[in-house]
Amino acid sequence: MLSPKGKALGTQIMVAVSLDYAAPDAALRDFVSVFYDFQVGNGRFADNDRADLAQIRFMLSGRGRYRFADGHEQEGPQIQIVGPTTGITHITVDGPSETFGAGLLPAGWGAMIAIDASTLSNRVIDATELFGRELRQVADRLRAAGSLDEKVAIGNALIRDLVARGHEQPRWFTRTVDQWLQSGLSPGVDDLVSATGLSRRQVERLCKRLYGSPPKLLARKYRALRAAVVLAKGEACTAELLDQGFYDQSHCIREIKRFTGITPTRIQGDLNELARLTMKRTEFAGKVAPLVAEA
Repeated sequence: MLSPKGKALGTQIMVAVSLDYAAPDAALRDFVSVFYDFQVGNGRFADNDRADLAQIRFMLSGRGRYRFADGHEQEGPQIQIVGPTTGITHITVDGPSETFGAGLLPAGWGAMIAIDASTLSNRVIDATELFGRELRQVADRLRAAGSLDEKVAIGNALIRDLVARGHEQPRWFTRTVDQWLQSGLSPGVDDLVSATGLSRRQVERLCKRLYGSPPKLLARKYRALRAAVVLAKGEACTAELLDQGFYDQSHCIREIKRFTGITPTRIQGDLNELARLTMKRTEFAGKVAPLVAEA
């Protein structure tokens, strides 16, 4: 269903946008977060996207461009891998456009992609360079699909194939890190080192390999994202978050804005279009990895 509006930043152009989500097969929940279908009507849509997981995306029509948190700008390839992002990403889409994609969880990155996630943080590359030109046939099948369910079936089959021909990774590590991130808004790195039984250097290396960031930055990122969700749902106010890892109100505001692009005041009252649409994935609790539903 199309949203009634999608206001491009800095203009008065109203562009219809929609973002629909679907859970992956249960057997794939360690590898991908959710599948999604993002559509933009006639015109240009521009907005800020929060820090996020890595993504695999098929731009089935239209064109898109990224400006990452470090200022780097890139055109989006037709079939793309977007690395984990460590801050807000400004996206511009020229419609009519449709993009089908999925978030790549750290275990999925490790299983499917041989290079360190940190080398692609805040960058996008052509996915055919990693997985081959047969992905173009997958894109053709996605264009021919008549419903979101059909696209998701194609997506599930693709992820199963990529995992099967990929690299076995120790999923115990990503499960341990995920549990550590869920243990509180500001978990200590020493606690993660203790839980894994590895050296601090090994933990840092594996986090950069699979998550794209060292543990301390990773904890900050998820603290801000989870706090933003709590605020958006009205489950707490900014003052109540100060006892959960933020030094003071200014620190809380600064961190949330860095990773989401939105101040707590706006989160509680006037979410931008893309943030409002992406909040829908928090409705998938029990069907996706816990961190996906919480942040």
